[in-house]
Amino acid sequence: MTNTPLDPATDGAQMAFDGRMSYGDYLAIDAVLGAQRPLTAAHDEMLFIIQHQTSELWMKLALHELDAARRLIAADTPQQAFKMLSRIARIFEQLNNAWDVLRTMTPSDYSTFRDDLGQSSGFQSWQYRLIEFAVGNRNLAMLRPHAHRPDLAARLEAELARPSLYDEALRHLHRAGLPVPHEVLTRDLRQTWVAHPGVRAMWEGVYRDPQAHWAAYELAEKLVDFEDYFRRWRFNHVTAVERVIGFKRGTGGTSGVAYLRRMLEVQLFPELWDLRTIL
Repeated sequence: MTNTPLDPATDGAQMAFDGRMSYGDYLAIDAVLGAQRPLTAAHDEMLFIIQHQTSELWMKLALHELDAARRLIAADTPQQAFKMLSRIARIFEQLNNAWDVLRTMTPSDYSTFRDDLGQSSGFQSWQYRLIEFAVGNRNLAMLRPHAHRPDLAARLEAELARPSLYDEALRHLHRAGLPVPHEVLTRDLRQTWVAHPGVRAMWEGVYRDPQAHWAAYELAEKLVDFEDYFRRWRFNHVTAVERVIGFKRGTGGTSGVAYLRRMLEVQLFPELWDLRTIL
């Protein structure tokens, strides 16, 4: 054993970066670490900012993976999309873990800077709205908070014109020969998904004979896996908010916990959950 300091250069480490790309250059670390600009001297405001900024970064990756997964399913190569769908589920697991850090902030801590947030709220996250639109929860009323930004409104409108993840899955299964109802394939994509008995019957057939429909069966379980983690994220959001502000109204004007609890009732792929009772 020796306590002699090790010079990493003797192990081949690059130590000089004059005019060469470094770790900080590649990751734009100065810009990332310079993006935290608290409005108050409150100690916990830094936690609040970083919690939400890192969540937005993970959501950016989730959208990247959702885009790729949908393109692969649309090209009838769903097996290649499974990796993306698994990754999205794990992204939401990461987002879930972040609530544990935020829960260390007490109501007293939050009250030291909450009034300075104005009307800003996570309710206004356009990336979160894109994720909801991408997976099929398409509430046209949610376009309004972004009307002041034509660029964001255009992105959301473009998403509404595109088949959701569930739409792409059902279209693929139709092309694979499964009995997906015609009216589902030609539905208004701008509308949120409504459970359809014909789709439920189709999935029931898959689950009653998974060996005969293994690709569809595996796709279904990847969708359920994602929604499972997504639901946990919503639930943890509710409990974190209740722990910090109780039943106060949200800074964005919603009823707060009461509003978030209603969101827990939303199902993205309802037929896949219903059939578990049927089987």
